[in-house]
Amino acid sequence: MVLLFLLGPLLLAQAQKTPADTARLRVGEVGGTRTIAIDTVNVLPTADTKGWLLLDKDIQLELDGAVQNLYNFKYDKAEKQFRSLRRRYPHHPMPYFLLGLSTWWKIMPTNFDSKQYDKTFFAYMDTANTYAERLVKADPHNYEGYFFLSAANGFDARLNAERHNWRKATVSSKRALNYLQKSSEANGLSPEFLFGEALFNYYAVWIPDNYPLLKPVLLFFPKGNKQLGLSQLRTVANNGFYTGVEAKVFLMKLLHNDEHQTAAAMPIARGLALKYPDNGYFARFYALLCFDQADFAECERVSKDILTKINVGMPGYEASSGRYASYFMGYLMQYKYRDLPKAKDYYQRCIVFAESNGETDGGFYLFANANLARLADRDRDLPAARRYYEVVADKADHKSDQYKEAKAWLKKNSKA
Repeated sequence: MVLLFLLGPLLLAQAQKTPADTARLRVGEVGGTRTIAIDTVNVLPTADTKGWLLLDKDIQLELDGAVQNLYNFKYDKAEKQFRSLRRRYPHHPMPYFLLGLSTWWKIMPTNFDSKQYDKTFFAYMDTANTYAERLVKADPHNYEGYFFLSAANGFDARLNAERHNWRKATVSSKRALNYLQKSSEANGLSPEFLFGEALFNYYAVWIPDNYPLLKPVLLFFPKGNKQLGLSQLRTVANNGFYTGVEAKVFLMKLLHNDEHQTAAAMPIARGLALKYPDNGYFARFYALLCFDQADFAECERVSKDILTKINVGMPGYEASSGRYASYFMGYLMQYKYRDLPKAKDYYQRCIVFAESNGETDGGFYLFANANLARLADRDRDLPAARRYYEVVADKADHKSDQYKEAKAWLKKNSKA
């Protein structure tokens, strides 16, 4: 939610777009800013929480099924309950934010490739922002209002960054950080309020570690604490009602991609995949971790399930998930079952999935082409091997073993 709060959307959008399939695919490789202080303090004595839907246990009980449906990609069922909440509270930001969150999870599985939900998403977040502004205008100590202002602007910034709308994303980022400062005064009241600070603490350290040229700019910002941020994310993941799953998603990704603690990320990924079996995003990330940890039986089970659900057109099962699953199946057919015709078929399906949504900058697309090139060379099908190796030479990092292998083969077979 607060991915883009620090230095504008460009940097953190780039950071989060690092493909998970290239981050740690060990087995697969065979083939003018003001200082803002954000402190964790208890809710101020002057806060009146009467009427805060965010803390209303009856509302949480009512919406429990809707939240489960949202993350299990039963969008219609979830949104039916969110619209019911909107009918009763038409001037409160919560129902609009939840409808926006549901729309967000229609975009997520496509790796932000699909733009068909953009207008709806922005409309919901803008409406949530409008009604949240009214809450804090009526009561400057309405931290629930600040929470929704921070959250709505944060999501707005993220999608605008993905769409390269840098001006809009920067404006929303600054607003989100400002409101995060205000909402953090209620951190002691509910884990929901802690989510934004957890991400801030982590990324305030992550950015200078990964982009040292930005260290001078970061002098204007408060210091972060990565371990505290991870600890806070765990607190939210274990206790948050509305933000709990979002915290688990961030924690899972950070542990695997950035902290190199895949074993620690695995229980989170497994829990999400088992609790929400029809969430294609959770399924493919779980399959990735199973592959990384050499749990090939589970990786195969999940991958087959993903491909089956793609074939029947289940919501949220897109080309990105197919790219993951078909590569894993190709690898298993090649190295575990020694069924090379099936391996070729799965690798080719991986390539089709990748090309269908433009995910051809490396990752599984590169690995599938490399393995197909080797198999073609083994069969002395030189035209096919050349075709695949040319893709590898074009897409692979010039320092990588795959690039060197492709260039060496092409040079050796230049007259073939």
